[in-house]
Amino acid sequence: MKFKALFTALGLCSGLFLTACSSHYVASTPSVEVKSALKPIIIQGALPVESEQMASKLSDVSVETIGGWKFWKGTYHGYPVIISKTRMGMSNSAAATAIAIERYQPVAIINQGTSGGHDPKLNVYDIVLGQYTTNIGAFKTPHRPVGGGSDALTWNEAFDVLPKDESDPEPIAIRKFTADQGLMAAAQRVKSTYSKGKVVEGTIGSADVWNNELDRIKFFNTRYGTSVEEMEAASVAQIASQFNVPFIGIRVVSNNITNNGKYDGGTGEACQEYVLHVAEDYMKNLKAKTN
Repeated sequence: MKFKALFTALGLCSGLFLTACSSHYVASTPSVEVKSALKPIIIQGALPVESEQMASKLSDVSVETIGGWKFWKGTYHGYPVIISKTRMGMSNSAAATAIAIERYQPVAIINQGTSGGHDPKLNVYDIVLGQYTTNIGAFKTPHRPVGGGSDALTWNEAFDVLPKDESDPEPIAIRKFTADQGLMAAAQRVKSTYSKGKVVEGTIGSADVWNNELDRIKFFNTRYGTSVEEMEAASVAQIASQFNVPFIGIRVVSNNITNNGKYDGGTGEACQEYVLHVAEDYMKNLKAKTN
């Protein structure tokens, strides 16, 4: 009984000691606690040239690899940020997005990186804020017999990958995912930080296709208003929409064959630098709204 009483007393004292320590810790770091209370924003890049510079800018970094996907977890100017290397293509980026949403519960997702120009008015280093992001690889082709050849310019019946009636999906007008207004506002507010080209709103087209046919590019630009093309953003937008996570695609023009704009590898780093400004502004405004 004496031993039992002694252990009980020790347990009570330990509990009081831990409570006191915990209370002291919270009181000593109020500013850090406010920022860390925010859930992270996720910034995605498919390739090392589209992600590693951002990761190098984070503080208190830890790295987590899940399957084949890498995540750098840290802070940027005190705000929680996760850099996600999605890898190339629609399937990889969709998987990376679903993993990130389930595991980290982000407040928002920015998909960014390089892209090929569809609009002749866009030059290398110009940045497109994706007011709309759309899948330009989902089409129902017309029937042609054996020996009838193939003509991609006749592939104009867009196929919706999120039909209302999944038991009897029918081709409809191409689906466009609209950027979150808060993220777009943040991107607009920090436009002045970017001096290497224009920053404009437009439509980002995505598909597991690298288009080099100028007539096909003109078709997308004319019919669907695409400003640029790349291989990830629409699949990210699709997954984010299903989880109700705010999303925006931001793409820099790395090359543009419609006006002979040659590829420049420095565009990837330029876009990352700009997007970090966007993320910081968004998180700053989000924090202000929660206070």
